[in-house]
Amino acid sequence: MAKAQTANTAQINYWTIGGFEGNKPPIQAIQEARAMGFEGMELAFGAGHLAPGVSQAACEKIRAAAQDMGMKLETLSSGNYWGLSLSHPKAEVRDKAVAFTKEYMQVAKWLGAKTVLVVPGAVCVPWDPSQPVVPYAQVWKLSTASIRKLLPTASKLGINIGIENVWNWFLTDPMAFKAFIDQFKNPRVGAFFDVGNYVIMSRSEDWIEILGRRIKAVHFKNFQRTDGAGGIHGFGDDLMVGDVNWPAVLTALKKVKYTGPFTAEMIPFSRGDKMVLPDMDLARSTAGRMKEILGRK
Repeated sequence: MAKAQTANTAQINYWTIGGFEGNKPPIQAIQEARAMGFEGMELAFGAGHLAPGVSQAACEKIRAAAQDMGMKLETLSSGNYWGLSLSHPKAEVRDKAVAFTKEYMQVAKWLGAKTVLVVPGAVCVPWDPSQPVVPYAQVWKLSTASIRKLLPTASKLGINIGIENVWNWFLTDPMAFKAFIDQFKNPRVGAFFDVGNYVIMSRSEDWIEILGRRIKAVHFKNFQRTDGAGGIHGFGDDLMVGDVNWPAVLTALKKVKYTGPFTAEMIPFSRGDKMVLPDMDLARSTAGRMKEILGRK
């Protein structure tokens, strides 16, 4: 994959190579991803070297280094929304989440990314009982209002707000996801579609067909159902092991004319307490699996 300029950039998320704390310098992580054969990297905003307050100069240095290596930085992710929700019942928390997202988009602009991953809100955060449970209708109302506050910044910066389909008990079917996006009537709001996240209850290719042009970015991961559904342990450490139908997914993405990046987001919850990131062996094996899935040498 290295150095190839394909329609769909093959990226890896920073967390696999750099860890959740963000302690590894982004330029080093990008160099390592390039050596493995990736064409780009999805950096993560919110901690470590890319924590809130990071300077424009620091971001532009990373961008220039990536360009010199021929590496793309097309998307930016964040894990901060689980504790900083755009649909939190307290206005002061929502205001902080909006302010965070505005800075997040500015950092993306400095880095040269086109799309930021945004969790719109949460009915429940199953793994964090300290977070409030919010009724679905209220999450829709509050998250909609928060995202509307972000639209001027997104338009000014030219950054896409990529709403993710994630385990937040919200937008759990593709028709609801489509309706949520369409209400904004703004091309800067779209889907950051995760191929593996709703395999627990549905087929990824059906989501792609329904979301169509709304898809701004794509995460690759796999999920293995157990007992008809499954739990978080279903996210494994091999893109080829699980219930994602990769040929059908790629056919669907081609049909809707998706030309954005494919980013491997490998967080192997199947390892339980033994899961440790960064994991360079996992990153290297994932590079090989991306080649297999995409039919690249």
